Amino acid sequence: MEIWHNPRCSKSRAAKAALDEAGVEYTERRYLDEPPTAEELDAVLTRIGAEPWDVARLNEPVAKELGLTDLEHDRARWIEVMVANPVLIQRPIVLTGGEAVVARDPESVRKALDSR
Repeated sequence: MEIWHNPRCSKSRAAKAALDEAGVEYTERRYLDEPPTAEELDAVLTRIGAEPWDVARLNEPVAKELGLTDLEHDRARWIEVMVANPVLIQRPIVLTGGEAVVARDPESVRKALDSR
């Protein structure tokens, strides 16, 4: 199990605390410091069942600077932009054996725990 974590984000801290409380072993990846590769992000999006624009943080200043809301929905291009600007990736993401979830609420964290 792995969590893509941003310690400055309250939702991310809550998900990490829930994993700790459940007593599961996991790897913490501070994805702002260690961004995913394009291949990793593509694989995670596939596991989530989402497109990059579905999990992009469009209210981030860099999203506005890049005109992300007007960017054509080209998966490879969006992934490239998100890898170059990992703050655009919604957090936290919890990866289990075969699944991945954007764990912004307790139900999503439970789903991740149940899918181990």
